[in-house]
Amino acid sequence: MLTFLTKGMRLLARLKRKYAMPRSWLLLYVLLIVVPSSVLLYSYYQRTVSILEEEVSGSMLEALKQAGSNLTYRMNHVEDISNSALTSSMLQNFLELSGKETAIAEQMEINKELNKFIQSVQADRNIFRVRLFVDRSLLISGENYNFFTLDSIRQEPWYDRVIKANGGMVWTGVYKESYIDREDTYILSCVRMLRSPNRYDQVAGVLMIDMEAKMVNDILSNISFTETSNIYVTDTEGMIISHEDPSMIGSASLAGPLLAQMAAAKDGISAKTDLNGGERYVLYTEISTQGWKLVGDIPVTDISRRVLKMNQSSGVATFLVIFSLFLVVMFVLIAFIVRYMNRRVKVVISMINKKGIERLEDLDSAYGDFNMLERTVDNLIRRVNTLMQKTYKAEMYEREAQLKVLQAQINPHFLYNTLDTINWLALDRGAKDVSMMIGALAQYFRLSLNKGKDIVSVADELELARVYLEIQTKRFPDLFQFQIQSEPGLGDYVMPKLTLQPIVENALLHGVLGNDGEHSMIRIEARTEAGDLIIVVSDDGAGMEEEQVKRLLLLPPETRAEGKGSSYGLFNVNQRIKLYAGEEYGIMIHSRPGSGTTVTVRLKAVRKQP
Repeated sequence: MLTFLTKGMRLLARLKRKYAMPRSWLLLYVLLIVVPSSVLLYSYYQRTVSILEEEVSGSMLEALKQAGSNLTYRMNHVEDISNSALTSSMLQNFLELSGKETAIAEQMEINKELNKFIQSVQADRNIFRVRLFVDRSLLISGENYNFFTLDSIRQEPWYDRVIKANGGMVWTGVYKESYIDREDTYILSCVRMLRSPNRYDQVAGVLMIDMEAKMVNDILSNISFTETSNIYVTDTEGMIISHEDPSMIGSASLAGPLLAQMAAAKDGISAKTDLNGGERYVLYTEISTQGWKLVGDIPVTDISRRVLKMNQSSGVATFLVIFSLFLVVMFVLIAFIVRYMNRRVKVVISMINKKGIERLEDLDSAYGDFNMLERTVDNLIRRVNTLMQKTYKAEMYEREAQLKVLQAQINPHFLYNTLDTINWLALDRGAKDVSMMIGALAQYFRLSLNKGKDIVSVADELELARVYLEIQTKRFPDLFQFQIQSEPGLGDYVMPKLTLQPIVENALLHGVLGNDGEHSMIRIEARTEAGDLIIVVSDDGAGMEEEQVKRLLLLPPETRAEGKGSSYGLFNVNQRIKLYAGEEYGIMIHSRPGSGTTVTVRLKAVRKQP
């Protein structure tokens, strides 16, 4: 996954370098074209959304007003029926019985005629039930179907309003009523006080005409706004008096400035209002003569969703026009850029032809960051000059090395013959120790020169280290001992020549000789491990600090003082191993002052070629 992301980032970087426009022109394009166009497009979009929101909310208000008109018509129809009933001679004759001692037969006759009248009124599809509340002295007051006692409603919350209306009609909100002939039903009622024709100062009864709340809900359900909108009826105090959900009846829905706005206008649309836990539009229209309001609250998000749906076609057309304008402007701008770049390229080529690349820095750079080509060519020139300097230094180092090789070149046969002659002279004079030293030295040179080959067997490299240490034991008797342990079969493997000798030399000079004359031990161990060749050189001498260990491998030989180690140096040995085997191979040094030093050489295990 990481590799895929890395490749993707590199691809984007290459595309950016390949197709990137000059920053000054791009900034000009953004400031003069993109920013103004974006502001214009945003303003147009906002204006369009505002207009469409007004249209959508306006159409919703019209639907609400239509429903309000329908509901008002139904309520006015009920009021007309109430007025007709009030002027009925049968009702007036019945009211005359209130407070009088009337024969039962006469009451029964009047009640019979009144029942017929009430049944004819209840035949209207808008009427659910007609109820008449009269004095308990009347025989029919205990019927509890159409006739009830006046005392049974004196505790109702709307009773005082009915009395104060003095014969005027008062509408109740939706409430639940019990009937003896059917299950409990939600209704709303048109109520008015009745006076006796003979005693006008007394309340003779209360006429109540009931409408089923389902009729109101059916009217409201025909209003199709959104799934999350609410449609309900409120009184002048903002209390819900009719709602599809009966549990909402009696709760305070509207208050404050919104309620004042609704009281001041017959219908309208409020601004975005925080209502029911979110921003909503509130639409309202007046119904009946009670000052009630039919209210619809719709979430702003629902309006926006409808507006977005309506705005899609016009938005696509607008986007295409703006996009076409951007393309035209971009093509014109690109034409100017290409023309300018072509002219600058010609200037660069002309400058190179006339004065050469060394004088390219004299080119006019008055155009700032746009001069990508000039900067690129300038960087290229600097890199070429750097490479030329490195090449020159490398050639100088190579010539110096060749000169040193020529100066140090010795004819091996002449050297061996000379050492052999000295050896016989020493034996002839009885100097056996001198003869042994000369023999060891001759063997050392024979192994180190190796007929000019750079790759030797592991056995020869270990033998060279052994010869070197034997010579040093004669030089420093009783100062140190050494051990060499080799895994069987290592003679079949090869390694770079003179890899161990500098390490062993450092162990002797820095470890053994730096141990204040104490007897020391140098150990060399060679083995194979997981396809690698491991050679460990350790001593129990003076040791060194961690900073000194780091300097041995990180600093080239010429930065360190001469005469304190092998002329090859551990740095050179480490670099030779990496060149020979790879970056994962090399030398690892572990040392502490007073605890000795361990140098681990890790090489690729390579067998001899047959």
